[in-house]
Amino acid sequence: MCGISGFYNRKTDFLKNQENYQSILENMCQVLNHRGPDASDTLLQPHCGLAHTRLSIIDLESGCQPMTRKWKNSTYTICYNGEIYNANEWRNKLLKKGFIFSTTSDTEVILLSFIAYGPEFVKELNGIFAFVIYDHGKDCLYGFRDHCGVKPFYFTFHQENFVFASEIKGIFCFPDIKPQIDETGLCEIFGTGPAKRYGSGVFKGILELKPGHYFCLNEYGIHFTQYFRLCSHPHEDSYESTLEKTRFLVTDAIRRQMVSDVPICTFLSGGIDSSVVSGVCAMELAKTGKQLNTFSFDFAQNNRYFKSNDFQPTQDAPFVAKMVKHIHSNHRYLECDYDTQAKLLYPSVESRDLPTMADVDSSLLYFCSEVKQYNKVVLTGECADEIFGGYPWFHKEEFLNSGTFPWTPDLTPRTSLLRKDLLAKIHLEEYVQETYKESIKEIAVLPEDSEIEANRRRISYLNQKWFMQTLLDRMDRTSMYSGLEARVPFADYRIVAYMFNVPWEMKAKDGMVKHLLRQSCRGLIPDEILFRRKSPYPKTYDPHYENLLSSMLIQVLQNPKSPIHYIVDKGAVMQFLKNPKDYGKPWYGQLMAGPQMIAYLLQVNYWLEHYQIDLCVE
Repeated sequence: MCGISGFYNRKTDFLKNQENYQSILENMCQVLNHRGPDASDTLLQPHCGLAHTRLSIIDLESGCQPMTRKWKNSTYTICYNGEIYNANEWRNKLLKKGFIFSTTSDTEVILLSFIAYGPEFVKELNGIFAFVIYDHGKDCLYGFRDHCGVKPFYFTFHQENFVFASEIKGIFCFPDIKPQIDETGLCEIFGTGPAKRYGSGVFKGILELKPGHYFCLNEYGIHFTQYFRLCSHPHEDSYESTLEKTRFLVTDAIRRQMVSDVPICTFLSGGIDSSVVSGVCAMELAKTGKQLNTFSFDFAQNNRYFKSNDFQPTQDAPFVAKMVKHIHSNHRYLECDYDTQAKLLYPSVESRDLPTMADVDSSLLYFCSEVKQYNKVVLTGECADEIFGGYPWFHKEEFLNSGTFPWTPDLTPRTSLLRKDLLAKIHLEEYVQETYKESIKEIAVLPEDSEIEANRRRISYLNQKWFMQTLLDRMDRTSMYSGLEARVPFADYRIVAYMFNVPWEMKAKDGMVKHLLRQSCRGLIPDEILFRRKSPYPKTYDPHYENLLSSMLIQVLQNPKSPIHYIVDKGAVMQFLKNPKDYGKPWYGQLMAGPQMIAYLLQVNYWLEHYQIDLCVE
């Protein structure tokens, strides 16, 4: 994995002020260095500048970027972040067409594939990626993002300069681009946050290249093409055929994503998703006499303070132990104490350039930094719940008929803490409702869909466009902050596209949550794990953590210069801090309950302060 950034403007000759623009590229490299600490380089042309920081995974010696190749008197340069899992198939196709390779990197495969087939080749790439290709002869810039949006790509236009980066902080390296938030941005933070509308960079004027899209920027302007979308169509496979195909797709995706010139590891929570990934990886490595490294996460003293609830029914440790014994992995139990996760709330903001999922992100930031001491590549079980219907909102009628995003069914926990004059200006509830309706319009239901099946189809679409994207952002930023490459086999676009149209009667046959995944993976892991009731990413239940957060927020509120005073009602927040917190009723997703609201407000204040954000609210 890597960090990419740069700028483009046909009307400016950057070489006339070479020292200045070279310095900008180097600054971009510096702020994105955590994404690629192994190497960095830049390329400056009259109308284009490219910067790259590299995390060496494939072809450690000769895969450096930006990479330039010439073909038939034309010159092309690529700046790329990601991994391509069907690179060997593409390499063989290109060899047959007469192309000659000088590296074994997938970077060169992408560049030569573009030269051979044009931009539409991206449809057939299997991988996670964000990259730009500069066509020197035609003086145009192409940009691409993977099917499901695993890898980030942000951009803006500033005084006719097109500026882009893997992370928003890279864009702020360009002169005179200032962090600003308007009414829409505040609605993103307090209405849909910590999720965000796809295509939005939250900051005023900053956008995100949408998943499954590419663009061409030339003398005529910028043109976007959507090359992948979720489409509704009847599912024609039998139940038995669906089981067989699901098993193939899942295991094939895991095996493909094991490709690496450095050792891989897995996260192992003891749940079905990470256990399936770990089980397949362990079996494949055992064929060559290798042992898989696995890691599990928990919080200090959680045995003492754990509170079972509908969202988190059991602890993970006993199930982790059973899986470790089954696959003979080299396992490490990692723990995070409440002091550490509180201290990392602010670096967590810096990792995403936005407020995050509070301590859910800050703890994962810590765990990833620990894993990086042993491995550079990790496979995770993310995204299975969105794809196979693992969340409560797929099953409970009150969520199916809520008429809003099911992971935020009630905005009251947020709006009750905001200033009333601000709420009157930003129209937060209207924004959320309009955004929800716009998303719902994008997906067609089938004539044969019953009302409940149509609602599940819509919720499945929302999950993959919104909730899954939030978790993918979280996984990318928390891992890449320490230079750890995280791969997500369940987000293989083939699985996503196929499962979207599998009817609920197969996905949850006999009322079993994620029935199809469980049955299709029989024999890969013990049944005790395979049929365990879902328990999500762990969180701390230590009351000392809540008390620490409360004292931190009180200090912020007592400082009259704290920027959060422009947003929250101090009296309402102080009253909220006095009340006991409900750990089992989340205000976002399954994990963000009362204590996480305190942490989120702390993050918002730090975000406004650290980035020196101008609030542009009329």
